[in-house]
Amino acid sequence: MAPRKNFRNQAKKEVKPAAVVNKNGVKAEATVAASGGGFSGTKIFTWFMVLALLGVWSSVAVVWFDLVDYDNVIGKLSAYDADGDGDFDVEDAKVLLGLKERPVSVLLREAKEESAVKEPDAVPPPDDDAAVPLPPISDDFIPDDSRDEATHPYEDENNAIDTKGELVEKAQPQQTVEESKQYNDQPGSLETKETVQLRYNAEAESVPEPEADVEPEVESVPELKENAEDQPKDKLQEKPKKKKPKLLNKFEKTIKMEIDAAEKLRKKGKVEEAVRAFETLVLQYPQSPRCRYGKALAEDGLAEKMLSNDMLQKAIGTYKEASELPNATPDLIKATLKKRAERQQFLGRMRGALATLEKLVQIFPEDVALKNDLGVAHLLIGDNKGAKRIYEEVLATAPSDGFAKVHYGFILKSENKIAESIPFLRDGLESGHPGTDDGRFYFHLGDALQRMGDDSAYKWYERGHLRGHFASVWQRSLYNVDGLKAQPWWTPKDTGYMDLVKTLERNWRIIRDEAQSVMDKTTGLFVPEEENLREKGEWGQFTLWQQGKKAGEACRSVPKTCGLLERYPEATGCKRGQIKFSVMQPGTHVWPHTGPTNCRLRMHLGLVIPKTGCKIRCTNDTRAWEEGKVLIFDDSFEHEVWQDADSYRLIFIVDVWHPELTQYQRQTLSSI
Repeated sequence: MAPRKNFRNQAKKEVKPAAVVNKNGVKAEATVAASGGGFSGTKIFTWFMVLALLGVWSSVAVVWFDLVDYDNVIGKLSAYDADGDGDFDVEDAKVLLGLKERPVSVLLREAKEESAVKEPDAVPPPDDDAAVPLPPISDDFIPDDSRDEATHPYEDENNAIDTKGELVEKAQPQQTVEESKQYNDQPGSLETKETVQLRYNAEAESVPEPEADVEPEVESVPELKENAEDQPKDKLQEKPKKKKPKLLNKFEKTIKMEIDAAEKLRKKGKVEEAVRAFETLVLQYPQSPRCRYGKALAEDGLAEKMLSNDMLQKAIGTYKEASELPNATPDLIKATLKKRAERQQFLGRMRGALATLEKLVQIFPEDVALKNDLGVAHLLIGDNKGAKRIYEEVLATAPSDGFAKVHYGFILKSENKIAESIPFLRDGLESGHPGTDDGRFYFHLGDALQRMGDDSAYKWYERGHLRGHFASVWQRSLYNVDGLKAQPWWTPKDTGYMDLVKTLERNWRIIRDEAQSVMDKTTGLFVPEEENLREKGEWGQFTLWQQGKKAGEACRSVPKTCGLLERYPEATGCKRGQIKFSVMQPGTHVWPHTGPTNCRLRMHLGLVIPKTGCKIRCTNDTRAWEEGKVLIFDDSFEHEVWQDADSYRLIFIVDVWHPELTQYQRQTLSSI
């Protein structure tokens, strides 16, 4: 094998003298006579001594006459001291080349130096805060089944932030009438996966950022196009500036520069370095609640960057550790546990979040905002009675609290106490208090007024529209994809689903006969409508597909009908719709209502239609069904149904994706 070509091997090669030709024409190796132009051993030594003496005298001259600024040269080289050992060597080169991470001590030193430049005379403020002893919070008392069945947010393809990092829909935290039974089961719930993901990416206002110099701005809302006297009083007044939280205890004020240096890394988005920096501080000051809280915040930020549920769970544990350390300030305990509850909710651990909030209220019993949060936590696990009790306690001590009023009114309306709910919803909205400007409350106030025959309902719908909660006064859907064509009534040609419509209309008798075969009440297949949409009467439904999933047992009862639909994924794969039979008895009236999303269209195939007395209104256009014919409308617009005939009305409902949705959107949108 040939030797590798490198500078070292080249230096070792023997250099042969060139061949020359003598007078006789014979080649001979060139030689250097000892007495000729070459160097003898004595001469080589002499020249070496001369050069050495020149070097010595040159060095003396440089030093004597101060020809070189050594301090300046050494200072420039120190800029490349990447590992903090005071010189530039191989280890520094590894750091600069990215082969080795910079030590935490160097990062902290640099951040401290930068902070010192900006805050030259920072003096710790006087210690006004007494530490609050905190009983330990344990998850042991939370039952194993307390983790609500929810897909991990970071691993669910149906989150609002899609796999490309783009927002695929505008999910508004509002609620529909159709889903008004439980706060957490409805499309407009405060804590759906989509709204939590959005809230996760924007830090919640309610939890203070540590030692922030600037208070967060309150989210602005569109101004109402009405007179100033109609505006809520609090909207016309400038909101008071929030008090800066005090997160440092007496000892931590002596290490404030070190904490600030690590915090600076986190705020700059260098979350990996921030985690390492806070880990170092925690090892150095294990009893510091603020250092532990900083570590939790950094882990939280890293979880978001990595989209890691495991890292977020680690942060949740660190929040708990920080809250249990002695000498934590009240503000730090509050901030830490609020963050913990928020992240538990994000992971779907609703009962764990409830336990954390209960502990907070136990520690800070006079804090009305914490009680309001606790009420929401009860609603999120479907405990309306528990939430009602909490809000009654709040209103007993703070009767003007707008947040408690709108939520209490919401609960009363879910109990069908329509008249009682109106003043609480109305007063809460008019208060303008934080947390009240929510489309769900405009919706329910308007709906309650409609049911009481009060036309002022549309005034509140208009307000909700002007504030950006509704697409229009008529279209009050809550999970919307922007830019989709919006019209109340559609033709088959408009939808592009002509083949599906023709299949339904050609086979309507087969579908009707199978439906009638299972309509007997003894089968129990048709179940009463349970969404509190009826003013009066009887309305039964038999579902074959729900949220894009086939109900196998149901389809075995009507195999021909299900077989007809199998080849139409726009219907069977519509995760935001249903396929079902609907039977309505005489004397039934369905209140005006809207569906939850603009992502679907609804087809009604007439199967058994009395000659008169049955009609449906969508916006201000009223129509009637025909046997064997398909009506298509967008149920995100307000619609209302009357059945005043002498016999039952039977239709087949098929929801389909809005035709303008892309395949990618159909795959990634969450189920409703």
